[in-house]
Amino acid sequence: MSRNEGRAGRDTDLEKIRARYGLFAVIVSNVAIAVVAIVGVWQLDGDKGVIIGILTAAFTAVSSLTTAYLGIKAVSNTAQAIALGDGAARRHPEATPVAPPAQGAS
Repeated sequence: MSRNEGRAGRDTDLEKIRARYGLFAVIVSNVAIAVVAIVGVWQLDGDKGVIIGILTAAFTAVSSLTTAYLGIKAVSNTAQAIALGDGAARRHPEATPVAPPAQGAS
């Protein structure tokens, strides 16, 4: 195994670990936000105006956090693929020009 192959394997393992722990952090954060929102709603005893505000804020926080993680992960994967030269394989080969039909005598 060459030096580059060993490094590529370590980089892949590192990216897998980062992805797992990043996703774990997002899930734990989303659960924490949900728990705080549920406890907040439970403690308010039916004040509908404040409950709507809490639920809206919780939904916004969860969706923003999840979207940010997925966006950053997508950009990171794309940049890594381009850096490793995988981007050239994904491009469509250029179509060869088709010769115009021969004009025959009619």
